[in-house]
Amino acid sequence: MQARAEQLAAHLQRGLKPLYVVHGDEPLLAQEAGDAIRAAARAAGFEERKVFTVSGAHFDWSAVLGAAQEMSLFAQRQLIEIRIPSGKPGKDGSEALQRYCEHLSEDVLTLLHCPRLDGQQLKSAWFAALDHAGVAVRVDPVDRAALPGWIVQRLARQDQRVMAGDEGQRTLAFFADCVEGNLLAAHQETQKLALLYPPGELSFEQVESAVLNVARYDVFKLGEAVLGGRLKRALRMLDGLRAEGEAAVRVHWTLAEDIRALKRIKDAVSAGKPLPMALREARVWGVREKLFERALPLLPSTLLDQLVHDASVCDGLVKGLKYPDWPSEPWDGLRVLMLRLLQPLARPEALSPLALSA
Repeated sequence: MQARAEQLAAHLQRGLKPLYVVHGDEPLLAQEAGDAIRAAARAAGFEERKVFTVSGAHFDWSAVLGAAQEMSLFAQRQLIEIRIPSGKPGKDGSEALQRYCEHLSEDVLTLLHCPRLDGQQLKSAWFAALDHAGVAVRVDPVDRAALPGWIVQRLARQDQRVMAGDEGQRTLAFFADCVEGNLLAAHQETQKLALLYPPGELSFEQVESAVLNVARYDVFKLGEAVLGGRLKRALRMLDGLRAEGEAAVRVHWTLAEDIRALKRIKDAVSAGKPLPMALREARVWGVREKLFERALPLLPSTLLDQLVHDASVCDGLVKGLKYPDWPSEPWDGLRVLMLRLLQPLARPEALSPLALSA
């Protein structure tokens, strides 16, 4: 049985399953899911706790199998936690986990922790055995679009809220911009507001004076912001990546790959190939598929030809070469390249002479 992290509390209220797998790359939400399961286990009488961390190919799985079968000396029921930091138990581990699931006891509750699992791992025999025996709780990151709602929920837990209407939306947008990509820090900043201000309504000025800018940006999300025409967001992300010490060559690769993919797809469609087929051949799918579908009609072939050339120039810039009429600093060159791609894609309300001057 599979469930999302936000469904876990309701599930635990209905009773405990013998086994839980928490998997995902969001540390705060994974920790909270584990805490909730441990709390429910203690309330149900699982008082003794044993923890095993699978490290390396030579981990002794017999200790885990033995612990699940032996009677506890200190409590009638026990909680066994198995942590697999790599998400790969190996051949021996796969076999051991499948045997483990065949002999689950009502006096033992098992909690496994894994990082985000890819498609192949989710289809593996060991994960299928775990999923069949209990509940697999998937912990998904909170993206930028969902972050304001997440902040509202966290504030409500401490009896706080933002103002209604546009002022409240402005407050949430500011808060989200400050903590994007850093959910643990977002949680800490929310708790700080509870320490600084009493329950009730929070003004924009209160939030602005208290919340630190602890955002962390993903270079691949930058490409999504550009293709989506989110000019202000893209500029903020580019500045953030630079401040975080991200490699300019990696940012260039992301932008250049998107430009080349747009060019290939545009040429394929012009030659008569259906757009869905052209997207698949360019390995564009998921969220990016919708973004490419939006961007392609806005980008003439002549502009894409120029952007491919600009990406080549920018490749030289990040490697230390100089070009006439281009900035000498690589990050300034990346800004020029990004804005040239963004200008025809930018949503009308985002366009401004100041932002587009480069």
